Amino acid sequence: MRDTFRFLVCFAVLWGCLTTNAWAQTTPRPGIKLTDDPPVVTKHSTSKGWSYTATAGFIPLKTAADEIEARLFYIAYTREDMPDKGKRPLVIAFNGGPGSASVWLHLGAIGPKRVPLKNGGEMPPPPFALVENAHTWLEFADLVFLDPIGTGYSRAASSEVGTRYWGLTGDIASITEAIRLYLSRNERWGSPLYLAGESYGTMRAAGLAGQLVDNGIALNGVVLISTILNYQTARFNTGNDLPYILFLPTYTATAFYHKKLPTDLQRDLTKTLAEVEQFAEGEYATALMKGDKLTESERKTIAKKVARYTGLAEKYVQLSDLRLSIFGFTKELLRDDGWSVGRLDSRIKGRDRIGLGTSPDFDPSEAAIRPPYTATFNQYIRSELNFKTDLEYYILGGGIGRWEYPQNQYADTSELLRRALAKNPYLKVFVAEGFYDLATPYFAAEYTLTHMNRPTDLKKNFTIKRYEAGHMMYIHEPSLERLTREVAEWMSTP
Repeated sequence: MRDTFRFLVCFAVLWGCLTTNAWAQTTPRPGIKLTDDPPVVTKHSTSKGWSYTATAGFIPLKTAADEIEARLFYIAYTREDMPDKGKRPLVIAFNGGPGSASVWLHLGAIGPKRVPLKNGGEMPPPPFALVENAHTWLEFADLVFLDPIGTGYSRAASSEVGTRYWGLTGDIASITEAIRLYLSRNERWGSPLYLAGESYGTMRAAGLAGQLVDNGIALNGVVLISTILNYQTARFNTGNDLPYILFLPTYTATAFYHKKLPTDLQRDLTKTLAEVEQFAEGEYATALMKGDKLTESERKTIAKKVARYTGLAEKYVQLSDLRLSIFGFTKELLRDDGWSVGRLDSRIKGRDRIGLGTSPDFDPSEAAIRPPYTATFNQYIRSELNFKTDLEYYILGGGIGRWEYPQNQYADTSELLRRALAKNPYLKVFVAEGFYDLATPYFAAEYTLTHMNRPTDLKKNFTIKRYEAGHMMYIHEPSLERLTREVAEWMSTP
């Protein structure tokens, strides 16, 4: 029981976590004096022959009395060989959590440097490397990485002040103000403007799209990486059958990767997933909707099919009332082999203390990435960007308190995105999904998009791409290369 508790607490701070409580300690002490300091600027060059400027500093967030109550840390990159820098595309990026810094997109996918992992996404032996990113988005856009208050080096003047930022509404309002200030201070109001968010950051991005347009800032596009806009699609609550339906194709993809499916389903992942998707939204959804009206014969038929599509024993499916929870699946799939599988990336395996239990001890995919990103960022910010501080850079949790939502437990910002599209029909949306992502499954993301009540003529504004990787598909280098190429093509298409 104690191990299970520790496991659940650990996941509460993940950027893809689907909980209203981002467990952490609040850091700022009452009475901290915050100032508007100038940023640190450094010059850099690449092996491709072009140079860029890196700027690391704080954006002040002020009260109505013009007093700084919080400072939001950012790192910006601008290319130096562009003829009209003020009109170059600008991508503003952030991760999620809530409680995560932007380091993952920064050093994993978008920035000029990246952290290489092993081919399967596993952690390499320390000390860890930071290399030039051959797939950086800086090739085609300038970049700004924002750390919301309580993440990275971003701090509020006190914990009491911080509570105003630690929630869906306050978070969106603060990032809106930070974007306004960045555009003004850097004279970028004439630039095509894009947002890139990952995990909870996609919920933030959708909300920002609606908020920004109401503040006179019309976006050109939003990139949603491993997206979740509606929490109902991912909360395994009694009476809510949606997650069981929407996670099923990712269970299948995971079993496919670990070669646990029947031979006929192991031949072609795309074909297999198409079959499972049809079953999930048809026969399986109908069966769960019937509840105890389901006959014993129907129950056995469904259990047999779910077992076939997940690699689990039919008896296990029956004992689970046909409903497979995420933690149950990640523990059960490779239990006989002595392994559990990851939540953020189900390709990655982990060892538990014992084989018994209903859930893994930890997420092996989170454990594989946290040390490399933590170490390399802390070295990079000081040695290459020349930003010196004794503050702890909160990578993932540690700096925020309880996260508040204005709605019920099924927070949803898809309607804000729909409103943004209605007000700005030029807004484009790029959706990147990973087959092996059990934090924000691809089928759940697509369910949300198809239930936004999008006008028929605006469906063309959406581009959806699937990748054979996990939540952070960019730790798989072939997926990173493809993601960068496809985003560049998407941005260049009117």
